[in-house]
Amino acid sequence: MKSLKQMKAELLAAPAVKAEYDALADEFAIAHELTAARARAGLSQAEVAQRMGTTQSVVARLESGRRPPSLRTVQRYAQAVGGRAVVRIEA
Repeated sequence: MKSLKQMKAELLAAPAVKAEYDALADEFAIAHELTAARARAGLSQAEVAQRMGTTQSVVARLESGRRPPSLRTVQRYAQAVGGRAVVRIEA
């Protein structure tokens, strides 16, 4: 049986798949940062949701990386985990 790492390497060997994967990198980076911030705060998705005034399923969708959240939503999430959102543009 192949490991997930091996399967990923094989799939990313195809140029078209690699291009699509790379196009989603920013969205996955945002999702990763949200999840990491929640973990650092020691909170569950339900606790973050309660602090944001929303539902756990909304927080789960934010952390999934399927759609980029609005800046306002990121700010609310950051506040809920005891942090602040910082926007940086890199060249």
